Amino acid sequence: MANILICDDERDIVSALTIYLSAEGYAVFTAYTGQEALELVQQQEIHLILMDIMMPQLDGIAATAKLRQSSNIPIILLTAKSESSDKVLGLNVGADDYITKPFDPVEVIARVRSQLRRYTTLGGMEQRPSRLTIGGVALDDEAKAVTVDGEPVSLTPMEYNILRLLMQHPGKVYSSAQIYELVWNEAALGSESAVAVHIRHLREKIEINPSEPRYLKVVWGLGYKMEAPGTTAR
Repeated sequence: MANILICDDERDIVSALTIYLSAEGYAVFTAYTGQEALELVQQQEIHLILMDIMMPQLDGIAATAKLRQSSNIPIILLTAKSESSDKVLGLNVGADDYITKPFDPVEVIARVRSQLRRYTTLGGMEQRPSRLTIGGVALDDEAKAVTVDGEPVSLTPMEYNILRLLMQHPGKVYSSAQIYELVWNEAALGSESAVAVHIRHLREKIEINPSEPRYLKVVWGLGYKMEAPGTTAR
């Protein structure tokens, strides 16, 4: 059954939606700010998000825009009738649907089923493998363990998250800003130098010769990517 994230700063609404969705057999995760929602999506396999628009720290519009940088998870916005302009903005930045408060439980379930059916049909619910391998580098996401040529490597949480991101998309180039936003879950705002430091430390741990990396490569002026030794760019 699908995992659903409910994000709303009104705890009564979160509780009510949890009751409705749990009764239908869905596994429910909860958050009360947009920032908490972003963090949960990184930690759990989420298949659909019910997201309030007006929230502290990071509102639903900003959270939706950030999620759309790396995920096609269905997002249904929870809106007040007075937020018609926000509905349009939310749909424009990538939300899939919206439900107006106060909502009918039957409508909520119907819209959730509809979005999950579309997501499944498009193949979006194919789970990411928990074990990733590129050349001699192996990452076990369930055990949170990394080995290089069979030898265990100790990584910091940020180094691990950067490596996992790049290994999940071999050959794809990520800019420093993209890596920072996806791993740190906040706007880069000139903090890209932190990425370079972590990349350097990561190379020192997974590369035989960090100055001539086999796996973690820089694409000058663009960013970084992971690829197996001997891979030829097309």
